[in-house]
Amino acid sequence: MRSVFNKFNGNLGTQGSLSFLFDHKAVFTFKKKDGLDMDEMILDLIDYGVEDEFDEDEEENSITIYGDPSSFGAIQKHLEENGFEVTGAEFTRIPNDLKDVTPEQRETIDKMVERLEDFDDVQTVYTNMKPEEVAE
Repeated sequence: MRSVFNKFNGNLGTQGSLSFLFDHKAVFTFKKKDGLDMDEMILDLIDYGVEDEFDEDEEENSITIYGDPSSFGAIQKHLEENGFEVTGAEFTRIPNDLKDVTPEQRETIDKMVERLEDFDDVQTVYTNMKPEEVAE
């Protein structure tokens, strides 16, 4: 892994040295029920550590909510007890601030991430690079 960082002029930091750049979240995606009042549902879920913002995917007819990782089990249990079809549940890191990069930097970072993901011991690689479709 060190050779990948060296090849791309990167630095291998200590464990957790960049964790301040990301928020650790529990993320749940579930099928939206007909007649669901999201404001009411979010108010109900706030007691379980869920944030008041959510993403809605009209094409997939699904809702994605974000919450405190320590409340993962309670959130999942509440959704299942209330008859929601959970289609995804995971822990993730969400960047606090997305960074603009040049096309050349994006190409280099994408290659580096791809090489890191090739390692059997690497489960996930996170970046705070602005997605290409959002980049200005």
